[in-house]
Amino acid sequence: MTDSLLELQELLGVKFNNPDSLEQALIHRSYLNENRALKLVSNERLEFLGDAVLEQWTTEKLYKMFPDLPEGDLTSLRSLIVCTNNLANLANKISLGKFIKLSHGEESHGGRQNQSILADTTESIIGSVFLDQGQEAVNKLLDSFLGENIDTISKQKIYKDPKSHFQEIAQARSGITPHYETVRETGPDHQKIFEVAAYIGTDLIASGTGNSKQKAEEAAAIAAIQKLTNLS
Repeated sequence: MTDSLLELQELLGVKFNNPDSLEQALIHRSYLNENRALKLVSNERLEFLGDAVLEQWTTEKLYKMFPDLPEGDLTSLRSLIVCTNNLANLANKISLGKFIKLSHGEESHGGRQNQSILADTTESIIGSVFLDQGQEAVNKLLDSFLGENIDTISKQKIYKDPKSHFQEIAQARSGITPHYETVRETGPDHQKIFEVAAYIGTDLIASGTGNSKQKAEEAAAIAAIQKLTNLS
């Protein structure tokens, strides 16, 4: 086992039975192009699994933590917790970017700081923990990394969907409805990553990324809310 895998396990607080599962979770699809001889597989299937496991955990957690919240508020709160921005922020707390296997081209374009890549890799790791050790280990990991985060987000009382909440803030401050512009599209057609900028009038407030324009707009709205209300 490499030193980097040992370090990451310590940061996660998880000792893998099969460290290869964790290594698999770190392989971004761009890495495959420069290492074809290794016949590797990207982390996309683990990301798919981790996304479902994360949503299941978050749904159950919120249901138990907030017995008086209506369904709509629970749904909006869940979207804030599992959004790209939030997962990327959590990834940055353990410097996850330095462990990801990227192509030289992706790395030179800031891939280790790319929010979508960080968020997707976080989901891949969740999937790998689930496969390696089951739901109990996942619960422990997510309680550690997201428990306090849920409490912080819930206290902000931002239960509306991010775009609606940003619109309310923008209209209250300037009387203008915000708008969004797609700044960049990267990746193949079946795996595009979108970067979207959120504006109030001509003023750029924030930007966000996601694997759909809708998710990128939500990410931009969340970043804009945080900037305008000084939330972290």
